Amino acid sequence: MDIEHVRSRFIKHFDGTTGAVYASPGRINLIGEHTDYNGGFVFPGAIDKGMIAEIKPNGTDIVKAYSIDLKDYVEFGLKEEDAPRASWARYIFGVCREMIKRGVDVKGFDTAFSGDVPLGAGMSSSAALESTYAYALNDLFGDNKIDKFELAKVGQATEHNYCGVNCGIMDQFASVFGKQGSLIRLDCRSLEYQYFPFDPKGYRLVLVDSVVKHELASSAYNKRRQSCEAAVAAIQKKHPHVEFLRDCTMDMLQESKAEISEEDYMRAEYVIEEIQRVLDVCDALEKGDYETVGQKMYETHHGMSKLYEVSCEELDFLNDLAFDCGVTGSRVMGGGFGGCTINLVKDELYDTFIQNAKDKFKEKFGRSPKIYDVVIGDGARRLV
Repeated sequence: MDIEHVRSRFIKHFDGTTGAVYASPGRINLIGEHTDYNGGFVFPGAIDKGMIAEIKPNGTDIVKAYSIDLKDYVEFGLKEEDAPRASWARYIFGVCREMIKRGVDVKGFDTAFSGDVPLGAGMSSSAALESTYAYALNDLFGDNKIDKFELAKVGQATEHNYCGVNCGIMDQFASVFGKQGSLIRLDCRSLEYQYFPFDPKGYRLVLVDSVVKHELASSAYNKRRQSCEAAVAAIQKKHPHVEFLRDCTMDMLQESKAEISEEDYMRAEYVIEEIQRVLDVCDALEKGDYETVGQKMYETHHGMSKLYEVSCEELDFLNDLAFDCGVTGSRVMGGGFGGCTINLVKDELYDTFIQNAKDKFKEKFGRSPKIYDVVIGDGARRLV
C-alpha cells in the first residue's frame, strides 16, 4: 500500500494541502467456512493488502470523494436522502450515516483512496474500505469514542443498509481487529474472540485465484442454510437444548439420520466436522504444528467439495495439484463456486508449485490463475 501515491492524488484533486492518512486491511480465513450462520467459529486474519485513504475536514456538509483506482469523483451530502448513485461511494456514504446514527457528529470532508486488495478474490476489499472510513471518522469527528467492535458493526450495517449485502461480521471484524503474526478465532454465537500465533517460518501463505465465479452462488448458499436448519430441527426433537449445528455432535446427527434427507445429512456432517477442525487448528498452532494445520485444510476442501458441494472443477483441480506438488495445506477459501484456494507452502516448494499451477491450469482451462502472496498484518489504523 503506497501512501505517497494516495497523497499525491489527494493534493492534485483538492486544495493542495494534506490531511490525515488511514489504512485498513483485507483478510483471509484460514479455516472455518459456512460455520458462521451455524453458530460456530471462523478463523480469519488481516493481510498486508488493503485500502489507504487521505481525509481532511472541509468545513462544509458535503463529502467530496475521489476513487484513485477508478478515476471517479463523487460529491454527496450527509442526510439519508443524499445517497450517491456510484456503488463505490455508497460504502463511504453508508459508513458516514452509520457513524451519525451512533452519535458521531460527522461533517463534510475531502478524501481520496486507493487499494491493493484484489477485487473479486475473496479478500474483502469492501470491508477494508468500510473499516478505513469507520476508523477515520471515529478519529476525526468522534474523539475515538466508538469501540472497535462497534466499528466492525458499522461496516456490517453499511453492507446491510446501503449496499444490499446481508453479510456476517467476520470480514469487518478481521479488518478492524487484525494483528501482525496472529489469526483470530471468532465465536460467531457469543462474538468472543481470541488471538492465536501464526508465524509459519519456512512456509508461505499464497492464494491461487481461479478467476472464475459461478452464478449459482447465492441461491445455492440459501439452500445450504435451509439444509442446516432442517438438520437442527430434526435433532431438536430429542435434544431440545440444541440451537445451532454448533451444539450438535456426529452421534446426535446419526440418531436423526432417518428423519432428514441424505443431502441435509451431508451438509450437517460437513459443518459439525468443520467447527471441530477450527478448534483442532488452534491447538496445532499453539504447538507450532503446521503439518496438522495443513492436513486440516485438505480435510476442509474435501468436505466442501464432496459433502457441502460448493467447490467446482477449477478449485478441485487446484487442490489436487497442490497435493501432488507436496503443498502442506490447500483448500477453497470463501463460500465456494469459484474464487481462490488458500495454500500453505514450504519455501523450497514454492517456485515449483506456482509454476505448475500456472502451466497446468492454463493447459486445462485456457487461462492463467492469479497468484497472491499474503502476510498476516495489522488491522485498521492511522498512518500519518
